[in-house]
Amino acid sequence: MEIGNKINQLRKLSGMTQEQLAEKLNVSRQTISKWESDSTSPDCYCSQAGIF
Repeated sequence: MEIGNKINQLRKLSGMTQEQLAEKLNVSRQTISKWESDSTSPDCYCSQAGIF
């Protein structure tokens, strides 16, 4: 599974919007969108923040 698909799946299972996840990680909603579409990759934000 691609990292973007995993982020998308976990975000939805957590009941968060892209905007809510972006706020928790202190990044823009556009960044979350790019991660989910595999345009760019995160620098371990999710695991470090303890979000998922």
